Amino acid sequence: MILMDTTVILEDAGFRVHDAMDGEEAKSVLSEHSESIILLFSDVDMPGETNGFGLARHVDRHWPHIEIVIASGHVLPAEGDMPDRATFISKPFNKRTVHEHLAKMLPDDKKPEPLAKAV
Repeated sequence: MILMDTTVILEDAGFRVHDAMDGEEAKSVLSEHSESIILLFSDVDMPGETNGFGLARHVDRHWPHIEIVIASGHVLPAEGDMPDRATFISKPFNKRTVHEHLAKMLPDDKKPEPLAKAV
């Protein structure tokens, strides 16, 4: 349910969304579509061996052009959990909160038109 809500929030901001159910699937999607992906938006808690923090570190190492946002309603990142360039958003969040966060953290050249116009 949260994945579906977040997908709608990101699509409303102008992103084309590729979703994944766990960290390994996310790595596969990222590998296949890395040229066109500009943002990783991931929850910390995911099934499988790779959580959102691990996925963020993987993206930072392999695809430094991809911006990173990690979300959680259960934990806050500790020192070293996320790459320095990654940002964190607490849950619960809503469309406005996510759009404002993305508008602040994304460089202008990576903002989809609806997001750039909305904020």
